[in-house]
Amino acid sequence: MVETTVTTDARTPPTHEREDRITAPDRTGPTVADLGEFPVIDRAVAGRRQPATTLVGPGHDAALVAAADGRVAVSTDMLVEGRHFRLDWSTPHDVGRKAVAQNGADVAAMGARPTAFLVGLGCPPDTPVDVLDGVSAGIGEAAEGLGAGVVGGDLVQASQLIVAVTVLGDLDGRAPLLRSAARPGDTVALAGSTGRSAAGLAVLTAGLAGHPDLVAAHQVPAPPYAAGPAAAAGGAHAATDISDGLLADLGHIAAASGVAIDVSRELLEPGAELRAAAAELGADVWEWVLTGGEDHALAACFPPHVPLPAGWRPVGTVREGGGVTVDGHGRPGPGGWQSFSR
Repeated sequence: MVETTVTTDARTPPTHEREDRITAPDRTGPTVADLGEFPVIDRAVAGRRQPATTLVGPGHDAALVAAADGRVAVSTDMLVEGRHFRLDWSTPHDVGRKAVAQNGADVAAMGARPTAFLVGLGCPPDTPVDVLDGVSAGIGEAAEGLGAGVVGGDLVQASQLIVAVTVLGDLDGRAPLLRSAARPGDTVALAGSTGRSAAGLAVLTAGLAGHPDLVAAHQVPAPPYAAGPAAAAGGAHAATDISDGLLADLGHIAAASGVAIDVSRELLEPGAELRAAAAELGADVWEWVLTGGEDHALAACFPPHVPLPAGWRPVGTVREGGGVTVDGHGRPGPGGWQSFSR
């Protein structure tokens, strides 16, 4: 999945018109070209902790990771500077944590827990080493916080900073949660929130002061990782990560399962913080909640009358038919982020 864009275009105020939130990278320090590929890689992996599932870690041609379940959930994503993040809006450490979040949420949506991450970095030769140190530290700390390890990767020259992460996940004996198994009568439930990252992006784009929690939600998403395995253990039929927008990602379940999904605005009440930001920006809060991406909440379809696991709340129902509606009515447009939109 590709996430909500952070483009720089004519609508974005010049940097000097915004509140200074981020300290610019030190351009006087050593660059990647000064140190070279392997010393930079050594800095990235030095001192990183590995879980027991890492049998052979960084420093060899390949890593060796235990898969006690006998199956491995795998997902990969990329972040591209100027498209998915800006270093005047996010620190390198933020970018690293965000890269882990968007990948870890994908395997959590399958009902798995992340066990290992592989990282590919591309950057111009004049990139300050401090930038890659920050990205690597963010990735490593976020991975270790999940009980996973960074087991390998690559560093190459590119025209801009690119972070590509692949995650491995363990199902611990559970059946995987797919998009294709929702059934009419199921309860559609949500773990986490939607609209907060989109609101944070809007705040940054407008150059507003305030709303730090919304800005933080965009800079570093906080997926409900444990909710995925809990949903699988609790009998969920289908699930997905909400990366491109609630309606768009529920649309994937509806299409794969051959069902219709109806969500309820009443059950998705945005709350005072989102409403306040929308009022200040003159924005439609429901556009954020229904179509905003990058919160990395999880959505799942549970059998009717089955108690929802902790952290899950009902937001809609599965019906016969096709497509996604809101309070019984369709909405125009794709319902979320499109990777190749202009």
